[in-house]
Amino acid sequence: MGICDDPQIREAQEEVCNDKSDINWMLLTFADSKGSALTVSQKGSGGIDELKQHLKDDEAAFGYLRTTMSNDEHSQRTKFVLVSWIGKNVNYMRRARLGMQKSDVTKVLKYFSIDIPAEDPDDLNAEDILVRLRKAGGANYDRQASNY
Repeated sequence: MGICDDPQIREAQEEVCNDKSDINWMLLTFADSKGSALTVSQKGSGGIDELKQHLKDDEAAFGYLRTTMSNDEHSQRTKFVLVSWIGKNVNYMRRARLGMQKSDVTKVLKYFSIDIPAEDPDDLNAEDILVRLRKAGGANYDRQASNY
């Protein structure tokens, strides 16, 4: 059994990916202390700021976020962000296993522009994420007026 076999994970991913859905993020946490299976613990419509409120210092988790970005006033593009959360108080064995388990997660959550490793909620600043998305996108035709 894989760590992402829970059918609710794919259902939540479809909600996040659906532009017509208000749900724009989900959080996957481990269902038990062994860390052998992920489950959807939270989802919401408040973007990265809402997702951050559900991250715990003693937990490892994966967040998946839909956001909109543009380089100018004429183009809006939907982008997806993977957040690899390792709280400050997560033990070293869990940290080590998470690296291996991440490959299973990215087989299910395949579509993302950037992956952000985070251990502090301050690592997940909305403006910083947009700058990283612009850089990952390549062309920035409005560079003089933006942070990048």
